[in-house]
Amino acid sequence: MKKVYYLKTCNTCTRIIKELNLGSDFIFQDIKSEPITVKQLEQMQALAGSYEALFSKRAKLYKEMDLKNQNLSERDFKHYILEHYTFLSRPVIIIDDSIFIGSAKKTVEAAKGRLS
Repeated sequence: MKKVYYLKTCNTCTRIIKELNLGSDFIFQDIKSEPITVKQLEQMQALAGSYEALFSKRAKLYKEMDLKNQNLSERDFKHYILEHYTFLSRPVIIIDDSIFIGSAKKTVEAAKGRLS
């Protein structure tokens, strides 16, 4: 499976998709217009190893809800990601059994390596 979970309105997501030259063999899911299902999130978690790995601590709501001062469990991370799309670290790129989460330079380079 080749899939990208991203935000259409996110310039960073758009730039990374262009940089990686992800083509028509990928399924693109704009997580704002097509929310993530429980099953999709569970598949991502199985590849990532934890819900925390998929969770964005840079989300505006993370600060607004003062979540950094709470002791969040895996169940909490799952709940928040399903509750609001901004809690998913973006983009999430799945290539077969590999997952690449977020926009860090090393993550993008690793995805490039997997594609070549």
